[in-house]
Amino acid sequence: MGVAELGLTGAVIDVTPDEEFIATAIMLEGLGFSAIWLSGGRLERLDQVLAVLEATRHAQVGTSIIAVDQFGPDAVLDLYRRAEASHPGRLVIGLGGAHGPRPLSVLGDYLDRISAVPPGSRLLAALGHRMLGLARDRTGGALPILVTPGYTASARKVLGDAVLVVEQLVVLEKDPAQARARAAGLLGFMRTIPGYPQNFRRMGFTDDDIAELSDRLIDGLVAWGDGAAIAERAAEHRRAGADHIAIMLINQTGQLNSWSSLAHALLESEKGANHEG
Repeated sequence: MGVAELGLTGAVIDVTPDEEFIATAIMLEGLGFSAIWLSGGRLERLDQVLAVLEATRHAQVGTSIIAVDQFGPDAVLDLYRRAEASHPGRLVIGLGGAHGPRPLSVLGDYLDRISAVPPGSRLLAALGHRMLGLARDRTGGALPILVTPGYTASARKVLGDAVLVVEQLVVLEKDPAQARARAAGLLGFMRTIPGYPQNFRRMGFTDDDIAELSDRLIDGLVAWGDGAAIAERAAEHRRAGADHIAIMLINQTGQLNSWSSLAHALLESEKGANHEG
């Protein structure tokens, strides 16, 4: 199991202190999402991953991502072994966050130290060609975020047959000004993290696009609109070579209702992709 069993469409949720994320995970599985991804930014304890595995029945549970500068390899090995003991084959470990000097070396050493985790149960957050190559050679595949379908096509060429999971940020809002305003907050933060601005430039965005958070940048990286528009962006990534799309809602109040309205369009699109396949 592992990355090979992710299915086509997953949902990314925040880990919240009040345990609401557990109820959200249960609801998303009930809506038909084949994978539940836990956003790493608010992940405080790896036990939170186990809690989602325990609360759900069959969905794959992935980390997006476990930051290697926050959790050491021994803690990740312990997480994997405990997950395998109680829920074999359902955990996908997404790793990343090596933003300091020599990130390839840091991640390569980390992967050496968790060699007991099969490559097919781990993914690497990867953007540049060398990092994509490391993901291809040392893990089950890559887990990029904030990318265009054009990037997805180029990543597929580097990865070969390895799994490509694209995390797509979305705003369920048809008004352009409101949708872009919601997206700009997160993009403004993400552009400060090493690696992202460089990849924005690789995809053809200019320094002005990045500095101004231009409509062109926002529209290229964040899907917004109704469920059909968001489902179409997911389909574009699939046509470009993505195996699985992990949908992340941005700044959405009443997320439970938002997920419910998104699920139909996304999963109908997934049925179409299965039919085409």
